[in-house]
Amino acid sequence: MTKYHSAFIATIGRPNVGKSTLVNALLGQKIAAVSPKPQTTRRRQLGILTTDSAQLIFVDTPGIHNPRHKLGTFLNQEAEEALAGVDVIVWLVDASARPTEEDQQIASLLRRLPARTPLVLAANKIDLVPAEALTPRIEAYQASLGRAAQVISISATQNLHLDDLLHLLISLSPVRPPEYDEEQVTDSYERDIAADLIREACLHKLRDEVPHGVGVRVDEFAERENGMLYIAATVFVERESQKGIVIGEGGKMLKQIGSLARKEIEEMGGRPVFLELRVKVLKDWRNDENALRRLGYKISNKKKKRK
Repeated sequence: MTKYHSAFIATIGRPNVGKSTLVNALLGQKIAAVSPKPQTTRRRQLGILTTDSAQLIFVDTPGIHNPRHKLGTFLNQEAEEALAGVDVIVWLVDASARPTEEDQQIASLLRRLPARTPLVLAANKIDLVPAEALTPRIEAYQASLGRAAQVISISATQNLHLDDLLHLLISLSPVRPPEYDEEQVTDSYERDIAADLIREACLHKLRDEVPHGVGVRVDEFAERENGMLYIAATVFVERESQKGIVIGEGGKMLKQIGSLARKEIEEMGGRPVFLELRVKVLKDWRNDENALRRLGYKISNKKKKRK
């Protein structure tokens, strides 16, 4: 009889290396917001892949970086706490670039973790790397790590070697029953994913520093009698000048954001959506702990442990 494997797998890396893109690709559907801009992911989220022989529970984390505000501190805390008690760690790096200061920060963190936890160094974006440059790049990341790790080269966007990555992760996973029902693909509520998809639309449509100062709160999430999902959400910005940019001339920008977000939410839920957005100023909210709590972020001083 074939033994069943199940594991919590933390994906860690600096911003914009493709962690959420990888989790979405492995699951074969979108559960996490992605954009070309860094710090798209702001919360831990589980992506649950169930097969006939294994259940892999991916813990998608915010990118570790040098924080410039309290929100950044929260993001780093979320990522570091996700490493506690997992069965396997995947350090996702950008093979198209040399190791950065943020990569060195992650390597230092990984060196302090128990050696008994299997570690995979996954070099992503190999489709952007000349063949002769790939090996030296990977060796540079290995040297910074200073501990044993399984190494694999992939491209999440091009679906290159993802099956090999899955086989490797299953081989490193403990033998035990599944943790979740086979139909479940995430632990996040549809309402929370909708908020992230609205923020993702802001990241795609807005420029410069504005999108990073955007927070989203879903105020109403209800299914109407005709089967349509009604969502009312508030887009928060930090300054009055940003409010005008998000709304745009004659409301044009906000309509574009709403149209893109609505399309993504409809694809996620498989039903028509009526999305109503408004924009408010919440001054310097990324440095205001009370405002962070209102938007669902909470900075704690204690490390959480998985039971």
